[in-house]
Amino acid sequence: MSTVILLRHGKSTANGSGILAGRSPKVNLDDTGRAQAEKLVERLDGVPLSGLVVSPMLRCKQTVGPLAAARNLEKTVEPGLSEVDYGDWTGKELKHLAKEPLWRVVQAHASAAVFPGGEGLAQMQARSVAAVRAHDRRISAAYGDHAVWRLGSHGDVIKSILADALGQHLDAFQRIVVDPASISVVRYTETRPFVMRVNDHGGDLRGIVPPEPKPEGKPKRGKKAASSSDAVVGGTTGP
Repeated sequence: MSTVILLRHGKSTANGSGILAGRSPKVNLDDTGRAQAEKLVERLDGVPLSGLVVSPMLRCKQTVGPLAAARNLEKTVEPGLSEVDYGDWTGKELKHLAKEPLWRVVQAHASAAVFPGGEGLAQMQARSVAAVRAHDRRISAAYGDHAVWRLGSHGDVIKSILADALGQHLDAFQRIVVDPASISVVRYTETRPFVMRVNDHGGDLRGIVPPEPKPEGKPKRGKKAASSSDAVVGGTTGP
């Protein structure tokens, strides 16, 4: 299995106005978001990418645009990674939504939260995790387990993917912070995912790139070759 860079879209016009954009059409990046999108080209310098998979929302496509152009990569649009369908909450101010009884459910018992006229957070997690794992299998099959690919999506969607990778119940996913234009990294393996970075705003990401696979030698008698799914006892020694 391969390594996926989870990128939240850059700061949008809705982020700056305190509006829950949801799936509202034509929500663009603001000036800060466009600058963040341009900076991604530099941040990912030295990181080979085997694919770009992105939510169908405009702000996500705009965020990956400069990187796709710089690397000459096609964007694969994935509906399973789209923003939460917030239903009747879409387009409303967060300060007013915070007074709704459902707000407390979203905060403390997310797996039970279903937005009026929209979808539930558990439903969102199921379709987003299924999407990321399906694309990871596809890219691994095409490019090998050392491949790195980039996924562009939304805050709650990425938090739910990280919660799954951490083996954490969805009810605790609000403990995870995913800022606009932040990068989180998950390496999927045969038996477990490894969460390598969360909400990263740094510049150098070369350390997430796995080494090229070495030719397989014959294991010593009585010993089994180490599995890439095994955690390093005592902690890793770094890249």
